[in-house]
Amino acid sequence: MGAFSPEMRERAESLVALYPERRSALIPLCHLAQEEAGYLTQPFMEEIAELTGTTPAEVYGTASFYDMLHTEPVGKYLVGVCTNIACLLQGGGELLEHAEQALGVAAGGTTDDEMFTLEEVECVAHCDKAPAVQVNYRFFGPLTGESFDNLIAKLRAGEYDGVVPPHGTLVRVRRENGIEVPLEEVFAERREMDRAKAERKAAAEAAKAKEGN
Repeated sequence: MGAFSPEMRERAESLVALYPERRSALIPLCHLAQEEAGYLTQPFMEEIAELTGTTPAEVYGTASFYDMLHTEPVGKYLVGVCTNIACLLQGGGELLEHAEQALGVAAGGTTDDEMFTLEEVECVAHCDKAPAVQVNYRFFGPLTGESFDNLIAKLRAGEYDGVVPPHGTLVRVRRENGIEVPLEEVFAERREMDRAKAERKAAAEAAKAKEGN
């Protein structure tokens, strides 16, 4: 029996069918696994490898590269406090310190009840609302220590369930369509790009050889 539930396995196969090449669905499948389990377990990575015609090592290599993909358990809510320049100047560092004290964990840690994982993050493109916080990639700000505590309390109480889904759910609208451009056109454009690249390389090599003479 696979790691995906029957319903999620069906969604996974539908995702793979959207792409001309199976391996192109690797990252979307990783997000789908996180939607079901919260993070990428070894069984999920093995099933994703089977679905995409890759290896578990390739899936792990991809997952370990991207910040939004996790190979270790995280909380129901991934709380990221931005400390990039705009937020830093508006108190992002102090807000992170407050968050660590309020949640009882250092950045990178998860609360004992497994509700919250706290992260220090780079710019979340919410600079006009600095200092900003993202919760499962939904954005809040500007926040003070008091409003941060209020946000955490509302998350615990389920008051934001309609706004902030559990970690792993990126969108609530499923993609139903694949590439709508005819595959012949896609492949023709790829061949043209390869030809142009080869011409540029040949021209560069010819220019280099000419300089050497």
